[in-house]
Amino acid sequence: MMIEIVVDRDKLRRFHRLLKTRLACVFPGAGVALRAGDGGGAQPAAVPPLLKLERLVYRRGRETICDLLPAAEFDAASDAAADVVIDFSSNPRRADPDVLSLRPLFDNSGAETALIGALVAGRAPWIAIEKPSTGEIVAIGLPSLEAADGLTGGMEAVYSRAIVLIEQAIRDPQRSAPRPLFEARTASEAEIMRGAVANLAKNAARTLYHLVCYGPHWRIGWRFNDGPGVMDLGRLDGPTWRVLPDRGYQSFADPFPFVWRGRTCLFFESLDHRAGKGVISTIEFGPEGPIGEPTPVIEEPWHLSYPFLIEEEGQLWMIPESSGSGKVPLYRCVDFPYRWERREPLLEGIEAADSTVFARNGRYYMTSVVRDGLGGYSDTLAIHHARRLFGPWLPHAASPALIDGRAARPAGAVIERSGVLWRPVQDCSLTYGRALRLARIDRIDPENFGQTFTSEIESGPLWPGGRLHTVNRAGRLETIDGVAVTPKLSVLRRLVANHTAPRSGALSAGSGAALRRTRPRPARGSLD
Repeated sequence: MMIEIVVDRDKLRRFHRLLKTRLACVFPGAGVALRAGDGGGAQPAAVPPLLKLERLVYRRGRETICDLLPAAEFDAASDAAADVVIDFSSNPRRADPDVLSLRPLFDNSGAETALIGALVAGRAPWIAIEKPSTGEIVAIGLPSLEAADGLTGGMEAVYSRAIVLIEQAIRDPQRSAPRPLFEARTASEAEIMRGAVANLAKNAARTLYHLVCYGPHWRIGWRFNDGPGVMDLGRLDGPTWRVLPDRGYQSFADPFPFVWRGRTCLFFESLDHRAGKGVISTIEFGPEGPIGEPTPVIEEPWHLSYPFLIEEEGQLWMIPESSGSGKVPLYRCVDFPYRWERREPLLEGIEAADSTVFARNGRYYMTSVVRDGLGGYSDTLAIHHARRLFGPWLPHAASPALIDGRAARPAGAVIERSGVLWRPVQDCSLTYGRALRLARIDRIDPENFGQTFTSEIESGPLWPGGRLHTVNRAGRLETIDGVAVTPKLSVLRRLVANHTAPRSGALSAGSGAALRRTRPRPARGSLD
């Protein structure tokens, strides 16, 4: 197979060279060449100096995939006929019915100015891969910008996901997807400059905020609930949410409650802002609420979070997020809830986050968000399946099943109601963990996946803070999480806590108060 990537002579970027390298790896034996197109249409004059400035400010001079390359990078002309043409040029080639021609579109436009226009407007463009010969869309996705820094970061987020969609389109050119409704816009020179100034100001404000406050400072909300909960109602109504207190420099997130042999314990990510690395901690709950203080139970050299729990073969297992290790790990509970032993990982060689396992029709499925070193952390949904929890785990035929920053990242355990599976997800389209969405899984098997959204749940009067990104329940104990402003100085923390204290019966976040100790603290958990 011969693949040609056609680009305007003056718009060749490191991204196109990266695409060439990726396709050569994904399709072994295929020839991949960069060809110069005949198109024109210069990019806005403000863009090149802005990208150079951002490279100095945000990247400290490091290369980015937005950097332009000289024309010498194009491959020499060849007599070999192309089997696949990926056309980025401003003047598209005439479609050849004997060649698979694919055209990447940004908000329905093949021009890079459409990509830039969307980013300057503060949103990611829809990426669609079109077959020009028929006008059909064969792959589509919406990147997340939660990790983007300026125009450079936004372009990297979009380009990196375009690579995934192009791979999908080459593998399955008969797939059909709806055309996005967004129409392309072109940003003026003045708009680009205003956007650049706004980004620089935002970056300065973020730096100043982090000098004064811990951020983002996540906190856990809990309540005892005898009635329908968040997953049933699609909203936060019900008993008052209480906050699990921390010491100010601790951030608590990703709460997973579990009832095991008559004891109810909450497992969660505990991050010490001073160290910047998360560990898995636990706290037991009695009839009146938490007992004692949180206790670390699993710590590794890398960051841990999202302690997903599952019972199998009469034992309790944990699959915490461990994307920094390049694995999806597995731990067995040795002495509930404090001692865990590491077992063989479920997957290796993968940058996967928030792995969530559930069973359906005699098979296990694992949903995760994945990335390959570039772009957002929350927009690419991978699915794996296995006959047993312990594997072997195989990639789903449609994986990645979704590229959508609003709908990909898991936000808690999948639950079943009247034979229907429900999946909470995070909306990270602009900000990490901005809100929750509830998705009904309409179909899942090793070849197919479909989901329908029914509710979006945001923070508000019942749970202030501007973000909401995990929901779980075990028996009467229901949990969520969110963020709070937490100054680094204790005197300021007390002022903020008094000013933002929840209504009666709730505990204030970040107060620094220790929970009442009702039993001796157990020894720190260890790995066997």
